[in-house]
Amino acid sequence: MKMTHSSGLLALTLLALTPVAGAFANPLANWGQWRGPLGTGNAPQANPPLEWSEDKNIKWKVKVPGSGMSTPIVWGDKIFLLTAIPPEKKAEPTAASPATTTNAPGDQGGRRRGGGFGRGEKPTDKLKFTVICLDRNSGKTLWEKVAVEEIPHEGHHQDHGFASASPVTDGEHVWAYFGSRGLHCYDLAGNKKWSKDFGDMITRNSFGEGASPALHGDVIIVNWDDEQEGDFIIALDKKTGKELWKKSRNEATSWTTPLVIEHSGKKQIIVNATGKIRSYDLATGDEIWSCGGMGSNPIPTPVVNSDTIFVMSGHQRPQLLAIALGRTGDLTDTDAIRWRHDRSTPYVPSPVLLGDQLYFLTRNDGKLSCFDAKTGKPNFEGETVTGIFGVYASLAATKDRIYILGREGKCAVVKPGTKLEILATNKLDDRTDASMAMVGKELFIRGKESLYCIAEK
Repeated sequence: MKMTHSSGLLALTLLALTPVAGAFANPLANWGQWRGPLGTGNAPQANPPLEWSEDKNIKWKVKVPGSGMSTPIVWGDKIFLLTAIPPEKKAEPTAASPATTTNAPGDQGGRRRGGGFGRGEKPTDKLKFTVICLDRNSGKTLWEKVAVEEIPHEGHHQDHGFASASPVTDGEHVWAYFGSRGLHCYDLAGNKKWSKDFGDMITRNSFGEGASPALHGDVIIVNWDDEQEGDFIIALDKKTGKELWKKSRNEATSWTTPLVIEHSGKKQIIVNATGKIRSYDLATGDEIWSCGGMGSNPIPTPVVNSDTIFVMSGHQRPQLLAIALGRTGDLTDTDAIRWRHDRSTPYVPSPVLLGDQLYFLTRNDGKLSCFDAKTGKPNFEGETVTGIFGVYASLAATKDRIYILGREGKCAVVKPGTKLEILATNKLDDRTDASMAMVGKELFIRGKESLYCIAEK
């Protein structure tokens, strides 16, 4: 693919859009949140290695206590991780009451409580919901703080966990979000500043929780969609935890993280969801526009260019909508939909946008598509990325590479372009479901057992 922007112009264009990281002092030099410095999976200043293995280009590898699927967050010389640590001695098992459903798994109608494929048993042990700060240069633990210790009120999907939301940082504080275990603010020395409890979330089929908070300027945003009445989106003052505004929603469980953008001088929060995609005014929480058309269980975070936002889901009814920015009201089935596509879209992994090319996977498979973002014309669709099978991690990209991390520790590095070209395939001896982080010349991959810092030696 011939890039339509130089790397410098691309970076300036992305910054002008002001996704979540826009208020950070130097967003492009860090990975301060879920999906990186721009909230879109792009790290235009990063230049991590092309090749690695357990014996090649491993700067350090450290064991991580407990379990979690949250992205490692990197700021300066510090790395932040969230994890749920079980007790050394398990509690004695007790007879569990059977869960019930009001709909078949995956149905879009109705609210339900528990049940369904992949449902984990209700926990009986207290878990330590923990924030860990590591030294970026050595992997040494600088501090470890237990935000809360309690027995979770429901289980989770067999591939999921209790620490799946990613933290966020602005370089002065870090916010650790554990969903039903609350949002907790720490300074970078590990001193807790405030906590906020939102209650207990009841997720579809007891699949568990996974959406991360979004941070912009002095505002931190949490979206809360579950199977109970009373869904909401809330904005808090990042310094105090004080509620700035709260708006009611009526959605089934979603696992998508909000994206904050700025268009025509207006800062807005975009939230993917089953019922309607919605845009909220960052300052007031008022709805700017909405659009129906997604399938059930939406997970991917949208990506955006100067005038269009690309929103997708891939559970039972695959859907990709390219929605024009600058509109108001209900945009469902209007000319605000620049183009749409109804197959080969991702279930869990979020896409990336490089120049005028949109890249995304099929469901949770190692099959990559590349579409022209302006026209919706496919350059290639659902092509197999050799060696990559199941994928939960979202796509990550530099200006000249796309990284596709599979669940079995394999990562394919693909050259951006209108034809699929695999530059390298790498393998680690760990399961890898968490999305990666890329900062400078380093790549950070969180496995089930260990955190890797990958850098050329």
